[in-house]
Amino acid sequence: MIIIELSERQLKIIEIVKENEPITSEHIAQFLNVTRATLRPDLAILTMSGILDARPKVGYLYSGNNTVSIISEHVKRTKVSDIKSLPIVVDEQTTLYDALVSLFLEDVGSIYVLSHGYLAGVVSRKDFLKNIMGGTDIHKMPVGLIMTRMPNIVTTYPHETALEAAIKIIEHEVDSLPVVEKIEDKGKEHFKVIGKVSKTSITRLFVELGRQK
Repeated sequence: MIIIELSERQLKIIEIVKENEPITSEHIAQFLNVTRATLRPDLAILTMSGILDARPKVGYLYSGNNTVSIISEHVKRTKVSDIKSLPIVVDEQTTLYDALVSLFLEDVGSIYVLSHGYLAGVVSRKDFLKNIMGGTDIHKMPVGLIMTRMPNIVTTYPHETALEAAIKIIEHEVDSLPVVEKIEDKGKEHFKVIGKVSKTSITRLFVELGRQK
């Protein structure tokens, strides 16, 4: 499917057709105060894309068949790097208490744990709750002892699409994904955390697309 970038005039044409269908190209031109010849390329694009339906002796109608396709294509071409936010990270030696304070102050569902500057694990609200209820001394125990460790962490990369990230979030039932870059250090592969993509990031993307319709 062709990725469609609609111009401002094409978006105006769509709104005019939706509000006045069926409508002829002559009447559309009058609304926009341009000539019919000026509109021909725009109408051709909108018709071929399936957004408008051209009927002889009737005029143009809004089909709406391609609206979902446009949103789908936008999500597919939106990169993780476009929607990532700042990650909340702590060192693996940070106490549960200090890590918990960071979690609530930043109002996040998970915190990423680093070892020597690289991703080592992740701790969720459930992990904290489980250990607190178990009577753990949160002022002494380091967060590294309760985290889910690599390689059991689902990650995403800047070049991946928002759709790929959303699928990972759903399939693995997690609140967020660390956005990482692979780093070679002393012959070993490590992951540097450069951001995060959460359910909120995906929801915000859909809201923005919905407002553009």
